[in-house]
Amino acid sequence: MKRLLIIGCGDVARRTLPLLLPHYRVFALVRRPESLTALREQGVVPILGDLDSYSSLSRLAGLADAVLHFAPPPAQGNTDSRTRNLLRALSQHHVPQRLVYISTSGVYGDCQGAQIDETRTCHATTPRAQRRVDAEKQIRHWATSHRVNACILRVPGIYAMDRLPVQRIQQGTPAIVAAEDGYTNHIHADDLARIACAALRHGKPCRIYHASDDQPMKTGDYFDAVADAFQLPRVPRISHADAQHVLSPSLLSFINESRRLDNRRLRTELKVKLIYPTLAALLVQL
Repeated sequence: MKRLLIIGCGDVARRTLPLLLPHYRVFALVRRPESLTALREQGVVPILGDLDSYSSLSRLAGLADAVLHFAPPPAQGNTDSRTRNLLRALSQHHVPQRLVYISTSGVYGDCQGAQIDETRTCHATTPRAQRRVDAEKQIRHWATSHRVNACILRVPGIYAMDRLPVQRIQQGTPAIVAAEDGYTNHIHADDLARIACAALRHGKPCRIYHASDDQPMKTGDYFDAVADAFQLPRVPRISHADAQHVLSPSLLSFINESRRLDNRRLRTELKVKLIYPTLAALLVQL
């Protein structure tokens, strides 16, 4: 049985386990000892290590035939030292045959609502997105140098029944008036897990894929749909200019960018049929 290594074993990574365990012996890099028992109970072999400490990653050398890299970059700087440490560790002994990296659609920056495909030039404007661009460059260079089939999933906002902005709506955090509102994109966590597994099978070398559902939405419309589904009052709307003084920097980083992701590669090359092609497909279950 082939061996697969998961880096960054959070919610989405754990959703991949039922799909992976019948086909792979699954290992997972774990930073906190308290996570070891739960992973073992799920049939995963945990490995204690920290991407911020290269010396702790020696057990990864030659371990896996395939890697799913879900881990985020560090919180500071413009480069991803964690991915650098990981690739250095994986380069010892024989390298994996495949690697899938979960990146972000934020690498494009503001596209002013344009529909874009994967050939769009990156124009990251936030340090968080710049770190992702750096990670992508590292992975593509490493994959070419070591002849590894590595592909990149650019992921927008992730939602699930337990990952909807209900608390924000209850707090009444405002959205932007419709005339000035931008587009946002989403993907259900279960579909993202399925996409990651499909990329292991069908992803082309150094290929980029938009891991997005079929329905870009205005940000305010997204909040309205969730509010209506939970029978909550819709949030107030304010101008884009007023939002710069009212909303937190983290919220502004999303509101100040608008784009619509084309996901044709996802359907044609990765052969993914989404369970939740639209937000409504989830909300109808309420």
